[in-house]
Amino acid sequence: MGIFSRLSDIINSNLTSILDKAEDPEKMIRLMIHEMEDTLVEVRSDAARIIADRKEAQRTLGRLEEACAEWQRKAELAITKDREDLAKGALLEKAKLEETATLLAEDVGALNAALEKHEADIVKLESKLREAKAKQKSVQARSDTAQSQIKVRKTVNDRRIDDAFARYEKMERRMDGLEGEVEAFDLGKGKTLSEEIAELEAESGIEDELAALKARMSGRKTETSKEREDG
Repeated sequence: MGIFSRLSDIINSNLTSILDKAEDPEKMIRLMIHEMEDTLVEVRSDAARIIADRKEAQRTLGRLEEACAEWQRKAELAITKDREDLAKGALLEKAKLEETATLLAEDVGALNAALEKHEADIVKLESKLREAKAKQKSVQARSDTAQSQIKVRKTVNDRRIDDAFARYEKMERRMDGLEGEVEAFDLGKGKTLSEEIAELEAESGIEDELAALKARMSGRKTETSKEREDG
């Protein structure tokens, strides 16, 4: 049995309320969309049949109107020939056809009304179908978000991750201990011969550079004094 028993149930349905009560909203919205699409196909099929019936009725009505006009012409011809009896018979046939045409015109009117009703139903049904598909996207997005959150929580609360961090911290502490042993091994050792000579060379280089700087500054000062005396 479908979710909706008739077209009006679909058109007047409150999709949000139905989904809120559903145990499985994703499955429910899929079933609703499927039923709406099937109903839309049925309504369009009925509308197509009505259109075909109307066209046939209109063609028949056109032939009846032509026949009425022909009997009218015959009646007029009979009058010109002073054959009132034939004119009366022609008018009688015309009246019968006009009666049939009147009934058929009423049928065409009924078909037009039915077609208008189907068109209105199709518009409403398509609107409801668009709403359902939008709901489906919303339900799917909520489901995806929930699944993602569950996955994150499972990951955060996974004991294996805690164990991995614990093993990493233990390894770090071990490395700290080894590095501490290396540094402790070097404590108290004096400088090597190479290190002491390198320091002397660095100090000597700085002293030479300082002396050269003083010489340049002294030379500039002497030049300035000489220029003043010459001036």
